[in-house]
Amino acid sequence: MEQLRWIRCPVTRSELQCTVIETTSKTLDGIEYEFIKTAILYGEGCWFYPVIDGIPRLIVEACVDYSTMLRKYVSDYDERMAIIQTRYGAFLKQVIKNNRHTKASFSQEWSLYNYETDKTWDLDTNGMMERFLKETHESESSIKGKFVFDAGCGNGKLNLILADKGVQNVAMDFSLSICRAHDRITSSRVLFIQGDVQFPPVPFETFDIVHSSGVLIAKRNTELSLSCIETAVKPGGKLSTWSYQPRKDLIHNVFNQVRRVSSKLPVRLQYYLYAITLLPISYTIKRLKGNKQNVREMMIDILDWFSPQYRWEHTQSEVQVWYKKRNYRDIQITDDNMWGFNMTGTKNLN
Repeated sequence: MEQLRWIRCPVTRSELQCTVIETTSKTLDGIEYEFIKTAILYGEGCWFYPVIDGIPRLIVEACVDYSTMLRKYVSDYDERMAIIQTRYGAFLKQVIKNNRHTKASFSQEWSLYNYETDKTWDLDTNGMMERFLKETHESESSIKGKFVFDAGCGNGKLNLILADKGVQNVAMDFSLSICRAHDRITSSRVLFIQGDVQFPPVPFETFDIVHSSGVLIAKRNTELSLSCIETAVKPGGKLSTWSYQPRKDLIHNVFNQVRRVSSKLPVRLQYYLYAITLLPISYTIKRLKGNKQNVREMMIDILDWFSPQYRWEHTQSEVQVWYKKRNYRDIQITDDNMWGFNMTGTKNLN
């Protein structure tokens, strides 16, 4: 698996050793490749992770989430888990607690997406590429030859577009939204992985661009998440992040108060609750304004706002300080609207 060099153990950031269980063939760029379909990845010490349906599942709690599969193929599973529990039991328990709702929330959100018909945040293929280039302050010519890490790729549509445009990229998401995107790969220039922005399973100082759009704010601590992913930016490379910003808008702030209560409900219950309350209102208002989103797209918008456990809002000066503290220069706002802003910075060489 040539792409193994792009991934690491999320806990130790060590290289991974691969035990292949099953391979499959797939035609990419007009060439038939042999791919790993099922495997076990071993990091330093006792940490281990599965590859399922061709996707490395590199979250800290993989040993618990995928225990059925791992028990089948890892002969010393119980011994390894005993070591993990002894050395890292409290840490693992806290990660599972922190992540359970977020994984379920975003998995439900993107399960609604139809790759053939739906737009992503009102954007078609060309629009998504244009927005990415604007946010990262790149052009179609400057992006060629650059290695991109998309930390929180959502439905993965952008990453398929980038690969088709000749851009090598690693696309990571916390949820299982990556599974359907992976099935649509036609280029060898993209690797989908399951991972957590606070434990990024990629090498240090490797990528020309690390981009995270509206994801860091969905974790317990936005600045901590930024500090974790920025370690993957190589010296002279670029960090690009999109954040929500506060709004002086009564309805907006009332909705934020509502979500603080509703987001604590089970995610499936939230789906039905929003479907019978917010969706009809949203549908009527958007249609009156001429918005042609379909019902699925509207529901994804609603879930993205109300369902995540966290949805922090930050000022531009606040995020700028985070960049400066981490030795970034040429810091600039590349996109700014009523909802949020994108900021980029270049990592100093020393």
